Amino acid sequence: MFPSVQLLDVSGPLQVFSTANDIVGESGGASPYAPRVVAQGCGDIVASAGLGIAAGRLPPIDAALDTLVIAGGEGVQAAAADPALVDWIRLRANSARRVASVCTGAFLLAATGLLDGRRAATHWSLCDELARKFPAIRVEPDPIFVRDGPVWTSAGVTAGIDLALAMVEKDLGRTVALAVARYLVVFLKRPGGQAQFQHGIVPASGRGQIRSAA
Repeated sequence: MFPSVQLLDVSGPLQVFSTANDIVGESGGASPYAPRVVAQGCGDIVASAGLGIAAGRLPPIDAALDTLVIAGGEGVQAAAADPALVDWIRLRANSARRVASVCTGAFLLAATGLLDGRRAATHWSLCDELARKFPAIRVEPDPIFVRDGPVWTSAGVTAGIDLALAMVEKDLGRTVALAVARYLVVFLKRPGGQAQFQHGIVPASGRGQIRSAA
């Protein structure tokens, strides 16, 4: 993560992996995930919502790594302009089993060149900007998340939870992923064709059955 990160981009996926550990542990299994939150430097990184999040230092390039998840947020453009951070992500991603971005974290991942020639998603309001800045990327505005080989990208904010649940399902199976979704009171897979933005998501007025029920 980085200064002015989107809080839920970090906490959403982190909670999915943590809950998966709890559920597997209840059955006597070893924790499948050992998540670490890291940033350049160390100490508290203040999210755009104003909450400080404790972060460890960026681990060495040769340290073991399975999955690298890059958060988004208001500070992503400054992060993407940091050559040292971009280089670290590029090198770490090349040694990871998979790499992912949440929401506008796609801009930071795109700065490494790792999205060139791939399909990718980001927040619906910034799809055009991502496509304009990085024309080698095939930006898809509709999906909740996109997987293109070892690279995963997700749409806005809460879509990071969907992405993490999909990773859990791939790693541990549908039964565990469904148990995680039930515990977190979220859909394992959202209805409605997985579209991230629908004009009908907010009622146009207070009339009709909802108003009558109130």
